[in-house]
Amino acid sequence: MRCPYCAHKQDKVVDSRESLDGAQVRRRRECLRCGNRFTTYEYTENVPLMVVKKDSRRESFDRKKVLSGLLKACEKRPISVEKLEEIVLNIERLIQKKFEREVPSDVIGELAMEKLALLDHVAYVRFASVYRHFKDVNQFTEELNSLFGRIKSKKNSKTAKRKRKL
Repeated sequence: MRCPYCAHKQDKVVDSRESLDGAQVRRRRECLRCGNRFTTYEYTENVPLMVVKKDSRRESFDRKKVLSGLLKACEKRPISVEKLEEIVLNIERLIQKKFEREVPSDVIGELAMEKLALLDHVAYVRFASVYRHFKDVNQFTEELNSLFGRIKSKKNSKTAKRKRKL
């Protein structure tokens, strides 16, 4: 690090502090030539995550678009915006862990549907109907039957667990 006063390349770190969110480190440095002090900030560089669309176009990941889709699906449902923001944050963290630079858009859609299925069945069906582009009532019915099957198997596994406890 060059001193901003005399351009000398050697300094010593006098104090280091992590920011409140842990995203950066603030360092107070002292130039070994002129003795002046200055502050530097250290943080990790984020590589923008690109979303690969179905038609092979690429665009930057936009958490607002994900939140907007969830908000539309949850319109007039008893679900707080905070809960939806938590889902978006969870989706964002999952894709950042699994994908380095590019993520297929269908992965984001499937994650959103998984989270909505756990949160609210009506919102899940709304989101799925738009996301999966149902062509007719039969496709819609298949999705509902699939959802009902998952709900029923969860209830059966809970009942079996209760019976084992007795």
